[in-house]
Amino acid sequence: MKILVTGFDPFDKDIINPAYEAVKKLPNTIKNVEIIKLEIPTSFERSTKALEKAIEEHNPDVILSIGQAGGRNEITVEKVAINLIEARIKDNDGNQPLDTLIREDGQTAYFSNLPIKGMVSHMKENNIPATISYTAGTFVCNCVMYNILYLIDKKYPNIKGGFIHVPFLPEQAVLKNPMPSSMSLDMIAKAIELSIEAIILNKQDKSLISGETH
Repeated sequence: MKILVTGFDPFDKDIINPAYEAVKKLPNTIKNVEIIKLEIPTSFERSTKALEKAIEEHNPDVILSIGQAGGRNEITVEKVAINLIEARIKDNDGNQPLDTLIREDGQTAYFSNLPIKGMVSHMKENNIPATISYTAGTFVCNCVMYNILYLIDKKYPNIKGGFIHVPFLPEQAVLKNPMPSSMSLDMIAKAIELSIEAIILNKQDKSLISGETH
């Protein structure tokens, strides 16, 4: 079994991105499963090309992408990706698409096929704040998650895939006003490792209550 874990490079004036910094700290094997680590660009176009190249090269069983969600105070495992780009800011190539479909032949939305309730439960059991999120935004994070699930739907039906958003690091948060919530790099890396454990074990938790009222 092989798991491809991706994290983004810095964007939007930040000089660090906790996503790939945490991915770099992961062990090379978790429960005897090979972990392949990949930095991908915060670019609508190039991130997709990097993903497709990595899938062809490594033939992973699972793809787990990690992104920064500045302002969130928990590890958030994404449930759904939508077929929409609405870029509030430019990506790292200077592109800012508005009201644009990611894939003309794709579904309106795709759900992650990972055991996301089990992932959240496994983190919380190990004292890491975590929850399920029902919006991955409309920027490159959502685009990458959507493209992972699109490729699974169209080309790689045996692969499982999903996305996790992580908070700012403390050194990022102190530079912003008002100062948002943050989480240490070690805790973020541990959260990702625990999530991978839950994926490997196919840990399910149908009793976990989640959802949003608004």
